Amino acid sequence: MEKITSREEVSTKILQALLNQETDITIEDALENEMILNMGPQHPATHGVLRLLLRLDGETVMACVPELGYLHRGYEKMAENMSYYEFIPHTDRLDYLSPMANNVAWVMAVEKLAGIEAPPRAQYIRMMVSELARIASHLLAIGALTMDVGALTVFLWTLREREKILDIWDILCGARFTNSYTRIGGVANDVQPEALAKIKWFIEQFEENIDECERLINTNRIFVERLDSVGVISAEDAIQIGFTGPNLRGSGVEFDLRRATPYMFYNEMDFKIPVYKEGDCLARYFVRCDETRESIKIIRQILDKMPQGEVIANNPKRVLPKKTEIYSKMEELIHDFMIVNFGINPPVGEVYSAVENPKGELGFYLVSKGEGSPWKCKIRSPSMVNLQALPMLVKGHMISDVVAIIGSLDPVMGEADK
Repeated sequence: MEKITSREEVSTKILQALLNQETDITIEDALENEMILNMGPQHPATHGVLRLLLRLDGETVMACVPELGYLHRGYEKMAENMSYYEFIPHTDRLDYLSPMANNVAWVMAVEKLAGIEAPPRAQYIRMMVSELARIASHLLAIGALTMDVGALTVFLWTLREREKILDIWDILCGARFTNSYTRIGGVANDVQPEALAKIKWFIEQFEENIDECERLINTNRIFVERLDSVGVISAEDAIQIGFTGPNLRGSGVEFDLRRATPYMFYNEMDFKIPVYKEGDCLARYFVRCDETRESIKIIRQILDKMPQGEVIANNPKRVLPKKTEIYSKMEELIHDFMIVNFGINPPVGEVYSAVENPKGELGFYLVSKGEGSPWKCKIRSPSMVNLQALPMLVKGHMISDVVAIIGSLDPVMGEADK
């Protein structure tokens, strides 16, 4: 790789990237006849610390180079230097709008590596909190997108509904935002009757409220025209760029890991996969609205089918024993000491485990050398992959359309820039 030694060389390299599709234009011509504009990283419509370098002809975007790197916390390296249990709270800070779903994804990867199976009730609880996390994430995505294009009221309404889910988290695990609820082999505690009652109340009143949001904006001419035919990506390009989740289904590809590679008990659930063929910002918005309704349908089935039983596996050498046993039995006390201090030591090997997160496929690739920490951890975060499409999506659109396109992708920089 060519070594870059000065700030001027860095600027030249970025400008060359902006001009890479039109080699007949020199940097001097571009600077004389066009504008190079920084959008972000501290910009409210970039949904976090995302910097976009735009080449503009008037207000039309001719090229774009997205730059990630302002929130880098080295999470993959951190995972390699702490035990599998210790990393659970850090998964809350990846896609920090759906921490419960991240918790589930991580412990499922570790369980696959270590050969541990969580009890059925724990898996049903994990499914339930994952679907509630999907609804909470989509609500904020819908609200933020509408606010990006000028509709403030819906943002307040979706935040109101999301607050109800955060209240459920508060009852369930004592935390509203960074939950750290799952455990290797199960979940931290059973669902309390109060939490179940709150969930049942929420799903009964939710659909009426999401209908109200849609009635307000779906026939609003300004809102529809800001999104319709903007940021179009074909099914073929979406697959090539690595889209997953609502962004992929908004381009007409019916792919959902809950159906394609069923995990937990999703194969027993009856739900549809919303798909729209247009591939534009409006289609991606519609997919998220429809998915909230499908998640409500799944939660209803979970509440009907959830069995009684333990919520954490009885595997004392690899699963943390219950506190009552730690304080009363010497053997469990020893196991707790060994797990906390030295880790669970899964067998030598490697696994890749992925789940259908609200923003797409969240996957963890783990390599074990039989030690208490992973030898290698690689996080396949959907936001990072989805942002790769920005240069393709914004080209030829106006600066104001860039705001709508970013909102329609629903990126979270916590997992994009790990």
